[in-house]
Amino acid sequence: MGLLMKSSVITSVIGAAALAFVAGGASASTLDDVKAKGFVQCGVSTGLAGFSAPNDKGDWSGLDVDLCRALAAAIFDDANAVKFSPLSAKERFTALQSGEVDILSRNTTWTTSRDTSLGLNFRAVNYYDGQGFMINKKNLPEINSALQLSGAAVCVQTGTTTELNLADYFRANNMEYNPVVFEKLEEVNAAYDSGRCDVYTTDQSGLYGIRLTLSSPDDHAVLPEIISKEPLGPAVRQGDDQWFDVVSWVHFAMLTAEELGVTSANVEEMKNSDNPNIKRLLGTEADTKLGTDIGLTNDWAARIVKHVGNYGESFERNVGSSSPLKIARGVNALWTKGGLQYAPPIR
Repeated sequence: MGLLMKSSVITSVIGAAALAFVAGGASASTLDDVKAKGFVQCGVSTGLAGFSAPNDKGDWSGLDVDLCRALAAAIFDDANAVKFSPLSAKERFTALQSGEVDILSRNTTWTTSRDTSLGLNFRAVNYYDGQGFMINKKNLPEINSALQLSGAAVCVQTGTTTELNLADYFRANNMEYNPVVFEKLEEVNAAYDSGRCDVYTTDQSGLYGIRLTLSSPDDHAVLPEIISKEPLGPAVRQGDDQWFDVVSWVHFAMLTAEELGVTSANVEEMKNSDNPNIKRLLGTEADTKLGTDIGLTNDWAARIVKHVGNYGESFERNVGSSSPLKIARGVNALWTKGGLQYAPPIR
């Protein structure tokens, strides 16, 4: 057997073993494993303002962090029963596939290949985003559109859909560019801030957060173009439908609570509501089994709202008007207010 043939066989065996491990690892109940160890292991970014970032004391916060805390609240009645694993874009999928983390909640775009060939499952979208561009206005004072960026050096993180979208956009518009590629987010930030590239591209929400960390934030502007669809949301391993359902419905419960006006401030009072939709959400309807059907208690959603809040509360404090980012709800408004955020009925 030749060297190339041996290499091919070895590669095939390793690939098959990896897929078997993913399937086998998910065949056991992740929910049972989480309950047994007493916490959720959550894969997050290495630090993205508004989504997942630690403070000086090491306490994590952000929209993606809140989803993990909501999951812990639903399971343990304790939003702090979470441990966070900071992961680069390159590391994130392997960490989930291998079982290093229980859930990936790391501003990750839901795509066909990720939802199929990687052995992962997506369902919920906790932030509808799109890729954009940021420039230093002092260095590029005449630029007000991405279509003027031909020939620019562009900072981009490798192992992301961002890198692929960047190539597609410049090719489609017959423009040239010089990619300046790094694996770690911190490296991309530092390169852009030091002037090694003219342009920074990533999800537009990320650009607003990154701008706050630069040495002179006011010198930088986010251009108006959105060049892609980036539905960001949590991922879990394929083959564990119960855990998939729990993660999905935690997000849907936060949306439903906002739609019904149930907040962290009034959730205890709302338990006395006669509204059947609120009673089902909070587990106060007689003979309800919506929580126990997925391995939780019937007050699982009430626990989420009590400890973390509804989706609107999480959005506003992390990326919205009450945050330094001050991003408008836009397409992330509820469907009742012209947005895309929509939860299936809890009934």
